Order: sequence, then structure tokens, then C-alpha cells
Amino acid sequence: MYRLGSTGQKWLKCAHLLIAGAWVGGAVSLLVLYLVKRGLSDGDVIYGVNASIRYIDMKVVVTCAFGSLITGLVYSLFTGWGFFKQPWQAVKWLVTVSAIVFGTFWLGPWEAAMTDLSDRLRDAALTDPEYLANQARHLWFGLLQTATLAATVVISVLKPWKRWRRDSRG
Repeated sequence: MYRLGSTGQKWLKCAHLLIAGAWVGGAVSLLVLYLVKRGLSDGDVIYGVNASIRYIDMKVVVTCAFGSLITGLVYSLFTGWGFFKQPWQAVKWLVTVSAIVFGTFWLGPWEAAMTDLSDRLRDAALTDPEYLANQARHLWFGLLQTATLAATVVISVLKPWKRWRRDSRG
């Protein structure tokens, strides 16, 4: 099987780190926009913030999530790292795939509903139970997901835990 050389691995690592950083940065940006949205009462502005959140999510967060998955896949296939040689690798795979699935089936639809409702209802969105429920879920689970992604970056750097199989010498 083809293996990347040293230079290729360095370029791949750069790409992976930049993409992962953009993914986390995009997620943090969404949380900052939530803070901006607090206390607003103009429905047009609220829709604008929600539309901005949706845009950043679709253009930055989703793109970088899949970019991180793909560069991780290339790393696993074309370097000596493999998929599950180390426990921290398994954790990274689990978090990455879980974050993409959760974002696709829950966070994304909640976000789309907020944007659609604020577009349709404007000022009335602030008292709409469906809008408020989507906003609360998206905020808290988005915060949890962002913290989990940041923890994954820390795991990538520290590479904690020992190998799956220990050497018989102890």
C-alpha cells in the first residue's frame, strides 16, 4: 500500500490542523453570534443573526467537519498511524463521526428551523415556543459540541493513554 513520505505527511498534518482549527473556530463563532443575539428585540436583526449563523455553519463548520474527516482518513490510510493503534485515535474517530452525525440530524435542523421561523415571524419569533425551544437546544448542545471538539484538539496534541496492546515487558 502507498505510504506518504515525510514531506507529504508534514503537508497533510498542516492541512489537517488548519481544517480542524477552522472547524473549532467556526463553532466558536456560532456561539459568539448567540451572545450577540441575546437581548435583541428587532425581528429583522434577529433573522440577520440567524441567517449569519446558518451561513457560517454551512460554509465553514460543515465544510471543515468533512475536511477533517477526509484528512483523518488519508492520515489513517497512507501513514503508519492507522485507525485504532492508539486509544486517542479511537476517541478522535468517535468524536468526529459523532459530531458530524449529531450536527447533520439535530443541530442543523434546529438551526434551519430557527432561521426559517425568524424569517417568517420576525419579532414574533421571540415569543414563539418552537423558536425558543430550537434556540435553547441549539445553544446548549452547540456549546457541548464545541467543548468536545476543543477537547479533541487537546487529545490530538497530548496523545494521552497507553497503547491498546502492551509490550510483554510491562
